Amino acid sequence: MHVRSLPPASSPLTRPCQAAPRRPSPRTGASLRRLAVVVAAAAACFPAAAVDIGPFFTLTGFAKAEMVRGSNVCDECQKEPNENRQREWADPLVYGKAYGSDTSTTVLFQPYLGMQVDLPNGFKAVGLLSQRWRDGKVDIEGAIYERNIGVRHEEYGTLSIGAMTSRSWAVADFPYASDFGISDAWASSGAGYALLGHALRYTSRIMDVMDGDLVLEATYDTGPSGWDRNDPWMLEFWGKYTRGGLMIDASVQVSRNGQPVSWGHAPFFGLTTNPADDDILGGSSQGIFQLMARYYFTPKIEATAGVRFNRWSGAYAVPTTFGRGGLWNNMFNVDWGGTDANGVPNPGYPARTTDLMAGVRYLHGKWAFNTGMVYLGKASTDNPSERGQSNSALINTVGVDYNFGHGIRFYGLAGMVHYDRKGLAPLSMPSHNAFTNVDPRVATRGNWFGVGAVFTF
Repeated sequence: MHVRSLPPASSPLTRPCQAAPRRPSPRTGASLRRLAVVVAAAAACFPAAAVDIGPFFTLTGFAKAEMVRGSNVCDECQKEPNENRQREWADPLVYGKAYGSDTSTTVLFQPYLGMQVDLPNGFKAVGLLSQRWRDGKVDIEGAIYERNIGVRHEEYGTLSIGAMTSRSWAVADFPYASDFGISDAWASSGAGYALLGHALRYTSRIMDVMDGDLVLEATYDTGPSGWDRNDPWMLEFWGKYTRGGLMIDASVQVSRNGQPVSWGHAPFFGLTTNPADDDILGGSSQGIFQLMARYYFTPKIEATAGVRFNRWSGAYAVPTTFGRGGLWNNMFNVDWGGTDANGVPNPGYPARTTDLMAGVRYLHGKWAFNTGMVYLGKASTDNPSERGQSNSALINTVGVDYNFGHGIRFYGLAGMVHYDRKGLAPLSMPSHNAFTNVDPRVATRGNWFGVGAVFTF
């Protein structure tokens, strides 16, 4: 599946306009039919182009509806539903719980309001505001996708400040993975962060290098305030090179004292949501190096490939409040019941993984056919407890996309997942049933098929 829309006025490069759901939430077929009517009605009202609002603002966006039927789905098989996979009490399953085929639907909507105002001496004031809604609710609680302002100049580049998406997630999602049906499994896994709430970004002008175009960028996020001992920060470097039919993107993310996660779509928060926990927590760090390439062999045939190296420092587990309903910190790769060389109980261990992706796409008139693959590898760690480091996942997809016109695309999809072993999911996955709804504690294989529609404006 793939979607393209006009970039917002404040964006120097093409921005992602959609992503596959992290985990489809259950909805009835009637809700999907209602949304299909909404999408069709919206297409009748809007042209497939940006909407100008006065002299300075431009509105773009997308709405998407998808229905998927999958095998080996076990709804709420985990004894502690929705509990963080890093906590040992999230490991057990409900004994005797039935599992099998199930249907889920997802509805996404995201508008982009861009601003551009001409200033003296060739400068422009730019801004972007955007939020995503999933099934009628804010996609990620406490985070916003875009809320930033900046200054741009054709020769000096762009300086922006505010909330924005990281390139490591946004570019991996679109255009690299979404056109090949693997956007969520690739962009939303691993040790990166996606939603930056307190960022400063500099993007260079487009430079002519070796008969191609090169753009370089640096982003620094200070994280939320209120932390002293474990002050959060994140630094990302990104570069894009294009020449003819070749496009290459490289990104590096280094972060300290963000919430320990293996969810590449995650917002960059502090170690917990409460800075009052500062004195009882140990520091944490994680980062990625990601390299992706895309090439048009002919105007009809294109291929993509990528590799990502993930690193986590690990984070020990400690309760932050006591008594009935006591809370714990956000831990990572813990040896539950163990102690480290310094006598710290429930220590977290460093871990490294390597993830891969590849895809091929064929264009024929209004039709597009694609196949994609994501491999989430086993982890290298000294943790004596099994936390998923011995498992890997191979996800394969095929899809077909039809451009109906007027900003509407219809698509069909199918896929399958194979885990190396039965047990906890690979460390690169944010939850045991992420991306496929197939939990490796329940089954090592699963497949799915589905249909969807996307409207862009």
